[in-house]
Amino acid sequence: MNVVRGNPRRGSPATIKDVAEAAQVSATAVSRHFNQRIVLPAETAARIEKAAENLGYRPNVAARRLSLGCSESLGMVISDIAYPLFAAVASAAEAECTRQGYTLLIFNSRNELRKEIAFLQRIEDAQVDGVLFMTNHSGQPEMAQVINRVRNVVLLDEDVPGANVSRLFARSREGARMAVEHLVAEGHRRIAYVGGERDLLSTNERLLGYRDALAAAGIDPDPRLEIFAGYGEGSGEAAFAQLDAMDAPPTAIFAGADMIAIDLLRAMRPLGLRVPEAVSLIGFDDAILMDVLDPPLTTVRQSSEAFGTRGIQLLLETITGQRETPTTEHIEVELIKRGSVGRPRHALHWRDTAPRDLAAQ
Repeated sequence: MNVVRGNPRRGSPATIKDVAEAAQVSATAVSRHFNQRIVLPAETAARIEKAAENLGYRPNVAARRLSLGCSESLGMVISDIAYPLFAAVASAAEAECTRQGYTLLIFNSRNELRKEIAFLQRIEDAQVDGVLFMTNHSGQPEMAQVINRVRNVVLLDEDVPGANVSRLFARSREGARMAVEHLVAEGHRRIAYVGGERDLLSTNERLLGYRDALAAAGIDPDPRLEIFAGYGEGSGEAAFAQLDAMDAPPTAIFAGADMIAIDLLRAMRPLGLRVPEAVSLIGFDDAILMDVLDPPLTTVRQSSEAFGTRGIQLLLETITGQRETPTTEHIEVELIKRGSVGRPRHALHWRDTAPRDLAAQ
């Protein structure tokens, strides 16, 4: 008959010795059970857990972490948590951390280089077990130096040349090629690319995919239709102004990110321009709510779920020694066709498609 005794010292915090006496096992067995250093028979483990519950005993987490030589926490540095894709990736990463028994600490740099470097240094000082890192400052030489001083880092979404760590990227070039091929199939020949920061991996990979599709269709690239807007507030609207100033603006635009596409739509609205009647538009990301725009945005989907989940898995493989050398993996992409692509307009300028009172503005 198995007996689980009560706490002989009522009013005092329960100790490992109390749990051991109540469960009729040694204190060493209790300690090793809670530190996950031993696999006990199911009946014995259940007796220990029951005794701990009855006594209100809580394992000393700090002592356990010290014993195991790890913090059981991971860090994640994000350039802008308000950006829909980044927020969704962070949510997926946190969910995977929970499944793996880890806590995720999220640091939002607001796209400031000094904050990202400071966060990396703080993370190392706090002795978290590893870091997921998303940055828009890949061209800064000091960034690679700092990353290489931090143990167990995985780069997500953007590259940092010179960093000796694993990476997880989307297949941006392939996604851009699919997007522009779709526009070409609809009859478009004058297609613009409005991308993000010029020195980012994703911007350049999407530019290459854009050019690949044009070349395959026998379309000569026009440098005036390649614009690097960045991701700052209003940057997409400034890019639209450049295109609007042309005698013959493009009949279609491939935006390197959904938020750039949103900026372009915002610039079109006061002019009475409609998508796809005035210009067809494709984004990249498939961020939340892109399917409820008017019209719903055709876009290239890169899975935030896959980014966050696989990013944590790759980081833990590095931490546990399953992956001894850095690797580069890719997230698959998919073209999501919705309502923002149509046949090319007949008018030379897109303003000629707007109501007369607005076209004159």
